[in-house]
Amino acid sequence: MSAAHGAGSTVGGPERTGRHRVVLTGLGVVSSIGLGVKEFLQGLREGRSGARPISVFDTEGFAHANGCEISDFEPHEWIRTLDPEQLGRATQFSVAAARMALADAGLDATALRDRRGLISVGTTDGESYDLDQLVATELAEGPERFDPLAARRVPAARLSVAVAQELELADVEAVTVPTACAAGNYAIGYGFDAVRSGEAEYAFCGGADAMCRKTFTGFYRLGTIAPDRCQPFDVDRKGILTGEGAGVLVLERLESALERGAHIYAEVLGYGLNCDAHHQVAPNQASVARCMELALDNAGVSREQVDLISAHGTGTRANDITEAGAIRQVFGDRPPRTVSMKSMLGHSMGAASALAAIGCALAIDNRFIPPTINHQTTDPECDVDCVPNEAVEADLRVVQNNGLAFGGNNAAVLLGLYEPEGAPEEEA
Repeated sequence: MSAAHGAGSTVGGPERTGRHRVVLTGLGVVSSIGLGVKEFLQGLREGRSGARPISVFDTEGFAHANGCEISDFEPHEWIRTLDPEQLGRATQFSVAAARMALADAGLDATALRDRRGLISVGTTDGESYDLDQLVATELAEGPERFDPLAARRVPAARLSVAVAQELELADVEAVTVPTACAAGNYAIGYGFDAVRSGEAEYAFCGGADAMCRKTFTGFYRLGTIAPDRCQPFDVDRKGILTGEGAGVLVLERLESALERGAHIYAEVLGYGLNCDAHHQVAPNQASVARCMELALDNAGVSREQVDLISAHGTGTRANDITEAGAIRQVFGDRPPRTVSMKSMLGHSMGAASALAAIGCALAIDNRFIPPTINHQTTDPECDVDCVPNEAVEADLRVVQNNGLAFGGNNAAVLLGLYEPEGAPEEEA
């Protein structure tokens, strides 16, 4: 991949790596601001908020309990092969998003059965909602009263395996990636490597999580749950809102996409991963900066080429200052515009960076930048242009998507506007 633009060059290409170019051709979305790619795109353009009072579990005793809960999801509308009742809520999200992505890509599951594929799904909690119920039963009545159906739904491996079962794909590797809030980006990187190297002809990759009492309570006890709304980079920000959902992306080789005339949302240029193990919950600026540098190097992209950063942007004091500092460390005093989709979606844990990656692909394809909503005054310690409150039109060539997680797990993915090799550059 070329490190800088020149006449007749592209951001990505096989000429340097000798490997396949990888493109995004299908997107599946289960989110609090819309189901399916069209509704999700509209929600991003409008700056729609998914915040509402939590109803999926009992919130009695908490001073505030808003979240970005999905209220209009009917699993039977999307899940056709499996019995939805046999699946936990997060797995329902994962399977539904994969089914949406398959349709959006214009693919036939039957035709995929003879092709080698990969399914990689990231998660923070797996099926912790079911675990919540099992723990409550154990405390109240003893383990002998466990609901056997709930117990069978718990294994996190089902988030990916159930996708293979639903689509009846037998020649696949199915992996669940448990790297917390960076897991969606990890899963995309895993899929990118498999398709780029030729180990897989296609990949369904992304992340999924469902709201649960355990995670909400953990963040609440840490003092990082906002009372009513998420305000990333704002001087008055008060923390996160927990959310839920799933984002699944179809990755395939460029030649395959061109052969079947598929719509290409964006090209996957590269990614970077690291784990500093610095602290269980506190991010480390030097490590976050290093992760972004690894992604740029892997993609063959220079800092000057990045037009937009989709930040992890949780709305906590520590994350936003640390991430903004890392961005300035890498990009200098005039970094690209830096937005947080969590202002709309809340923090959907393992689904967060997958949904944000889909948002990045839609931004490239539809030539706009999603806003950071709920914004009033930028914190001077953050000092980024977060595109406050309203989307703006923009021609985007390269977009970086950040995912940061507890334990120092960091992941950044670079997406680019698809350009045929040899296409002329626009005049600077």
